[in-house]
Amino acid sequence: MDLGDSITSASYCGRVSTARAERLVNLVLALLSTRQYLTADRIRGIVPGYADAASDEAFSRMFERDKTELRELGIPLETGRNSAFDPADGYRIARRDYELGEIELAPDEAAAVGLAVRLWDSPEMTGQAQGALVKLRAAGVDVDHTEPPVVESRVRAEPAFTPLVAAVQARQAVQFSYRRSGSAERLTRTLEPWGVVSWRARWYVVGHDRDRGAPRCFRLSRIVGDVRAVGRPGEVQRPDDVNLLELIAGTGDPDPSPVTTARLWIADQRAAGVRRRARLTGRLTVDGVEGDLAEIDLYFPESAADWIAGHGPDVLVLEPDVLAKAVRGRLESVLHHEVRR
Repeated sequence: MDLGDSITSASYCGRVSTARAERLVNLVLALLSTRQYLTADRIRGIVPGYADAASDEAFSRMFERDKTELRELGIPLETGRNSAFDPADGYRIARRDYELGEIELAPDEAAAVGLAVRLWDSPEMTGQAQGALVKLRAAGVDVDHTEPPVVESRVRAEPAFTPLVAAVQARQAVQFSYRRSGSAERLTRTLEPWGVVSWRARWYVVGHDRDRGAPRCFRLSRIVGDVRAVGRPGEVQRPDDVNLLELIAGTGDPDPSPVTTARLWIADQRAAGVRRRARLTGRLTVDGVEGDLAEIDLYFPESAADWIAGHGPDVLVLEPDVLAKAVRGRLESVLHHEVRR
């Protein structure tokens, strides 16, 4: 059973507070990201949510309830000790038991799953999970680097995404300011939205442009300010035979170009997600640790700092300096937060 689906189910949300749901997610992330058995005392110190317990007894009751809840959700908790000298049992989640087996999907089902993956990959949704992994590393937990549980971001969700999807679902027209390519001029557009789709690492809204009286596509990254709903819900009618991707492909919108190229150092056998997107250019030893020099094209530098910082000391930014400072600032912020706790 998938934890995300269980926690977001209506029956579950009705009886478990948001704070407890977040604590359970943090607990699963901690136990899934380590090969060690974590004792209850260790979990209390590193998993957000347990520090609020008023006493040892209160924490014990809270932790016992959470263990029971996870087991009822079908999440396999292993109990054991790392060595014969450990004074108490610890807990972990074996990835082999937690992960689903091979699943065969029909083409339309695969497309839906692909869209969900692209949504999860947005920095807005991975930031907290990546931050949790940084805290685990800072606390000395042996995080399993071979198969990271958090997917790295590939498609960025723009601020206009949520209101536009809501308008599509409500079949309601919208109005927004739009900046044309290569121009600072902003024009007001009134659109009857048919759908929001991803094409070549960009998000687009497709629909009937009332100002031009024809179908049009708008890149979400060029929408400036708020998206305003106009008219009544239910007024927009999407044509039965429209193909949104074909409309976008027919606009001749050029492939996105990287904004800048970053030079990185990546520790050996670490940060597999960064390695998949990087070009290795050489070797370098940093503080006695062997690693690779690499280059990576950045399409969204403003969100790259969160993604890179999520790999902790396994990735070091060499250039550009502004990105290196941004990553260092995020890591120092996490360290400062832990020290204050």
